[in-house]
Amino acid sequence: MSLPPAPVLQALKKSSSSMANRSTPFVYNEWYVAAFSSEVTREFLPRILLEKRVVLFRTEAGEAVALSDRCAHRAYPLSLGKLEGDTIVCGYHGFRFNAEGDCIDVPSSAKCPRDLGVARYRVVERGPLVWIWMGNPDEADESRLVEQEWLSEANWAKSSGYFELQSNYISMHENLLDLTHLSFLHANTFGTPDYAKAAFKSEINDGYFALYRDVVPTTLPPLWAKPTGLEGCTTAARIVKSEFKSPAFHQVNVSFYDNKLPEAQRAVSRIKTAHILTPQTHSSCHYFIVHGRDFGLEDDSITQFMHENLFEAFNEDVEGMAALEQVWQTTSPDDMYEISVGADGPSVAMRRYIKQRADAEGLAKAAEPKVVSAPVRKEATV
Repeated sequence: MSLPPAPVLQALKKSSSSMANRSTPFVYNEWYVAAFSSEVTREFLPRILLEKRVVLFRTEAGEAVALSDRCAHRAYPLSLGKLEGDTIVCGYHGFRFNAEGDCIDVPSSAKCPRDLGVARYRVVERGPLVWIWMGNPDEADESRLVEQEWLSEANWAKSSGYFELQSNYISMHENLLDLTHLSFLHANTFGTPDYAKAAFKSEINDGYFALYRDVVPTTLPPLWAKPTGLEGCTTAARIVKSEFKSPAFHQVNVSFYDNKLPEAQRAVSRIKTAHILTPQTHSSCHYFIVHGRDFGLEDDSITQFMHENLFEAFNEDVEGMAALEQVWQTTSPDDMYEISVGADGPSVAMRRYIKQRADAEGLAKAAEPKVVSAPVRKEATV
């Protein structure tokens, strides 16, 4: 098979240049998930978030705190120190920091230097998640948090999990936005041959992108057929909506029912899955998952069955994205090109949106007044 002609290659590369990829700067002015609430305790939880070292812990009153994980003295990780009351004592030279990040004690000095400390990041807890804002503190508006009421509602049975994804977060968002790959990457778990060919429609708005796909009629894979009571049904419906809600949050919504029954007689089973992505580096990502269902709420065996099988399928994504990342890392930019098709519409729009936001943040930062350092005065040595 030959390569596309040179003019086509040039056009493809030009089109791709307007889309975010693994080297696009992060969007910092956004709420990301730092951890599950259950992970943040009175023990230090160190994390790398958007290439920044962060340490999370709880105060004695139970408030979640996120500080820069480096001592202001010699950059030793604060997470290797001790938590005494609501203060961190650095494990290198004993500098002490309060929960605001202020340095309040230097053992080797009679006086503690003023106005020295480490960054404290704004955090907000909602349901099972601890969200963090790592951009301009003046723009940390809680109203921009993604709507997620179902994560806290009792009428949804839930399970959760975490992967450290060895891939950039852009590729994973794209993976989630077009689920054509279910027929291939997930052929052994929850994919079916008819999924890729099912009709679809797109929704593209400013910062919101969705792909709808109705697979009707179909025979559900065991993962969905067994818990929904649709085993052996050849007239099942699988109604899917995949939504990009923010650079940190993606949600997949699916309804299942027997399509041969009149609408009034259908027992509709619904699931929601929150796929939550927080970049670690440009080639790795924290991948938090919360899965919920609105049926069989008291049946723990369904929860266990679905959790085990779903996370087997999600691991296929993890392995697939790691393989894709290796291609990006080892292929010369001169040899790399991408071809997009109709089903890629929302993901292309999403990538352009993220790049536009990253570029805008870069321009705003470049326009900030430059801090001019005072000349360093040489001290006499004796």
